Amino acid sequence: MKYISYLTIGIFFGIIMYKSEAASWFRIYEMFQFGSFHMYGIIGSALVIGVIGVQIIKKYKIKAIGGNEMNLHPKTKSVARYLIGGIIFGLGWALAGACPGPMYVLVGAGYYSILVVIGGALLGTFVYGLVKNKLPH
Repeated sequence: MKYISYLTIGIFFGIIMYKSEAASWFRIYEMFQFGSFHMYGIIGSALVIGVIGVQIIKKYKIKAIGGNEMNLHPKTKSVARYLIGGIIFGLGWALAGACPGPMYVLVGAGYYSILVVIGGALLGTFVYGLVKNKLPH
């Protein structure tokens, strides 16, 4: 039953992403050209909702679905980590025309060529897992 609820939430999220045009290559292109506020509004509102949600979780000590306590620890600060990671993520986003969430929405919408991008993302994640201990974190 738990997996059915996850699937339902995922489908609902995908429909919202598609209908809001957050998975649209044109909207992403517009954002990188600073031609429209559309995507910045979506990302900004998600950021605000996330910050408020984390603060509510911390204040009321809300537990996870399985009853486990949520451990929200701040990460160590490092300029290289965020600069290099952000550049790689941004370049991949700009080249693919989609960030990880909308890639799956695009498959559901029938744009099967995005499967090449998903394969590349999975391969990149695998390679990172192999070399992460050798990288400067």
